[in-house]
Amino acid sequence: MKLILLGAPGAGKGTQAEIICDRLGIPAIGTGNIIREAIKSGTDLGLKAQSYVESGALVPDDIVVSMLKERLSDPDCDHGYVLDGFPRNVAQARTLDKMGVVIDRVIDIEVSDEDIIRRMSGRRVCGSCGSSYHLQYKAPAKDNVCDRCGGDLIIRSDDKPETVRERLEIYHDQTEPLKDYYHAAGKLYIVEGQEELSDTTRLTLAALEA
Repeated sequence: MKLILLGAPGAGKGTQAEIICDRLGIPAIGTGNIIREAIKSGTDLGLKAQSYVESGALVPDDIVVSMLKERLSDPDCDHGYVLDGFPRNVAQARTLDKMGVVIDRVIDIEVSDEDIIRRMSGRRVCGSCGSSYHLQYKAPAKDNVCDRCGGDLIIRSDDKPETVRERLEIYHDQTEPLKDYYHAAGKLYIVEGQEELSDTTRLTLAALEA
């Protein structure tokens, strides 16, 4: 089964991708991972992408698509995969179609902007050992102190409310139109994100079998 997971930043699609992959025995294909691996391996495409990454610019679509073609040709993709982070816009979805990639289902995990901001702004990470916490779902025993090493807990810049709002605006403007694109193709399945992870997982797995 070839799947695409959609959802705003913080909606939990990465977590659901891992669960689906474990359940179906297929790989998760994330463009971020592909780019990092190509740079680390020093491939021609990786070297091209490196200059963009180092300057803070987005890697151009043609380079990302070429990397994606190579990754999807690997043997572990023969029985399907989950695409997470691609396509990010309708133009990329059309490119995927031109590549001859036939997507079976597109699962969109819906979470309100307010809930996403609340979830992400509650995240904390230890500046020393990297352990993750959440003020609501996984609070440390002592405020702002890591249970594991006693280090100070910090808010990552990506989790600050103003940054989250900016990322949500980009998502609504560029990525959300994919819902209409795949709805028109009869492939869109919407999952309402729940407070409990297990409830969202149950609905996501049900969408695979619908």
